Amino acid sequence: MKNNTIITISREYGSGGRIIGKQLAEKLGIPFYDNELITLAAERSGINEEYFKEAETMAKSSIILSLSMLSPATEVYGMPLNEKIFLTQSKVIREVAEEGPCVIVGRCADFVLQNNPNVINIFIHSSLPNRVKRVKEVYGDVSHDNVEAIIKKVDKRRANYYSYFTDRAWGRANNYSLVLNSDQIGLDNCVDLIIEYMNRRDEYNK
Repeated sequence: MKNNTIITISREYGSGGRIIGKQLAEKLGIPFYDNELITLAAERSGINEEYFKEAETMAKSSIILSLSMLSPATEVYGMPLNEKIFLTQSKVIREVAEEGPCVIVGRCADFVLQNNPNVINIFIHSSLPNRVKRVKEVYGDVSHDNVEAIIKKVDKRRANYYSYFTDRAWGRANNYSLVLNSDQIGLDNCVDLIIEYMNRRDEYNK
């Protein structure tokens, strides 16, 4: 793997994408960013961390923010809160990407870093029954009786958020370098396959 490769992981809820991203980062010995991005963005902006956690629920229509607005000098005062949050979070994504190789989960990172030639974008999906099973097993704090409804609600939020800020369809194959069904080969093999893809990509682009 090149020493400046950034891997973004987008995923359906319950597909195991976060687990895959975490294991991938551990195996490669590089930083992993998921909720860590929320903490960093909150610290640097002074905006309450809870607003970042609920950002996906605020996106209800479609707009595109120019990437030129993601520079450190961006003035965000006077903008709606959800846009301030997106811009602040996007700056943090760009900053951690500039620091070196890492794995970034969610938060439109594939869009934010779309002009970075060192980025590999992954999308993880899975069948609904398997996602229901994983959510029950891994996220044992889910108390709602209808886990399937929760999964569909989370996915809809992610799709709306992604569309709102990127004008792209969340989960569409041509937005990503590699799309994997975690049901087919399991989470561990997904990690290995991503690493194999990275190595072959590096070799191909020599």
